[in-house]
Amino acid sequence: MKAGPVPPGGVAPGAGCGGAGESRGDPGSSRDFPRLRELIERARLVASRERARVGLVHPCDALALQAARLIRDEGVAQPLLVGNRRLIEVAAEQAGVDARDFEIAETAADAPAAAARAVELAREGTLRALMKGSLHTDELMSAVVHRETGLRSSRRISHAFVFDLPRYHKLLALADCVVNITPDLKSKLDIVGNALDLLRRIGVAHPSAAVVAAVETVNPAIAATLDAQELVRLGREGRWGDADIEGPLGFDNAFSAQAARTKRIESVHAGDFDLMVVPDLNAGNMLYKSFVYVGGGECAGLVLGARVPIVLTSRADSLTARVASVALAAIATREDAAQP
Repeated sequence: MKAGPVPPGGVAPGAGCGGAGESRGDPGSSRDFPRLRELIERARLVASRERARVGLVHPCDALALQAARLIRDEGVAQPLLVGNRRLIEVAAEQAGVDARDFEIAETAADAPAAAARAVELAREGTLRALMKGSLHTDELMSAVVHRETGLRSSRRISHAFVFDLPRYHKLLALADCVVNITPDLKSKLDIVGNALDLLRRIGVAHPSAAVVAAVETVNPAIAATLDAQELVRLGREGRWGDADIEGPLGFDNAFSAQAARTKRIESVHAGDFDLMVVPDLNAGNMLYKSFVYVGGGECAGLVLGARVPIVLTSRADSLTARVASVALAAIATREDAAQP
């Protein structure tokens, strides 16, 4: 099994979408992000046939209960609160939410107990996705990757964001900005595979991926360019099916067709990629926060590669980011998810 234990610091602190709502002084208006709104509407359509049950793990603060209410009210999924009833009721009162409106899977008061129970429910098939509440990320992920009782699959665990950016014409995915710190080539095979599968689940039939680095040429002194060269080779050999992989590419010429033309870079998909694969967590973390704080974007994000998708939230996340991430998870769990 490839998904090893999450090391200390192996998941970026505040591994959500960076608090775009906070920067606008607004908890997040999906009217500003039409592509995320479309994603939410897709999830509502899926939920009209069968509403996925999402486990909100240790939801013991007001923000987590507000998110539960919004998920329920938006109709994208059915939240199941996994945690201590007394702590949940206190948080609900602080949030102005009636805890009686939600099903609760009661556990002991400590966060690891809630994480273990949520993982158990996911293993049983009761839950189709998990969402981090007010516990630490490592507390949840330690239960997820436990060798005997966790949610490991045949792939390494990774993360992908899906961004709605004002200056890009469609949703753009980024991987991996959260989980894998300095992924080697073997890890990147699963990072790419997980992200491409997610894109297909949301309806991108022929996804394209740019493997980005500091330079556009293969340089033996820059490991990321060597990895890009090999990923491109494997893509051409059909490693990920009907998908196009290009690289190494600089961010500018992956994002902008004009930049690629100016540098005389031959690229079929410049300015039109569905996915950017970043070289490591440092680069990815700075890029996704730049997308939010500088670029004015908003995102949904999921941990992939486990038996069920997992929504990691940050206290800085807007409510739009939270509900869009759950919508993304709900779509990703459906066999007919790619159908509009």
